[in-house]
Amino acid sequence: MSDFKRLKVWRKSHALALSAHRVANGMRGSVHMSLRNQLIRAAMSIPTNIVEGRGQKSELEFCRFLRYSLNSAAELEYHLILAHDVGAISETDFLSLRTQAVEVQKMLHGLLARLSNTRPGTPTKTDPS
Repeated sequence: MSDFKRLKVWRKSHALALSAHRVANGMRGSVHMSLRNQLIRAAMSIPTNIVEGRGQKSELEFCRFLRYSLNSAAELEYHLILAHDVGAISETDFLSLRTQAVEVQKMLHGLLARLSNTRPGTPTKTDPS
C-alpha cells in the first residue's frame, strides 16, 4: 500500500481532527468533559483508521478500516449535534465542523465504492450477478 499522506481523504480528515480538537478544547466546564473527550476521540479516529488501514496487506482489509473511519465520522457528527444543542459549541463552529464531517463521509463513501468496484470478483453495476 502507498503512503497514506497522499490520500486526499486523509488530509481532509486530519484537518477535521485538528479543527475538532481546537473547538473541543474551547469547551469549558467539567459538565462537558466527557463530551469534549468523545468529540476529540471520534475526530482522531477518522484519520487514524485510514492510516491503519493503508498499512494492511489487502484492499479488502483497507476497506474494513475505511468503514471504521466512516463510522467514526458519523459518531463525530452526532457529538457535534449534541455539543451544539447543549450550548457547548457555537453555531459557527458547529456548521463548519459538521460541513467538514459530511464532506469526509462522502469522500470515504466514494473511496469505498471505487475500491469495491476494482476488486476482482466484485459485482459492478453493469454486472448482472
